[in-house]
Amino acid sequence: MTDDSDTATEDDTGADVGHDLAADRTTAPMSDFSAGAALTGALVALVGVAIAFGIPLLAFGI
Repeated sequence: MTDDSDTATEDDTGADVGHDLAADRTTAPMSDFSAGAALTGALVALVGVAIAFGIPLLAFGI
């Protein structure tokens, strides 16, 4: 089996994503969010937990 890939074009140049090649690790920056957005997320999570665990508990008993 031969290696048909072109290694010259597969090298990570960082040109298309803009990260520093000398850095050990690059991560995406975390977006800012408000307290209202955090509260909305917490409420959605609570509703999801209630649905995921509440309905089976009510259907099959505790």
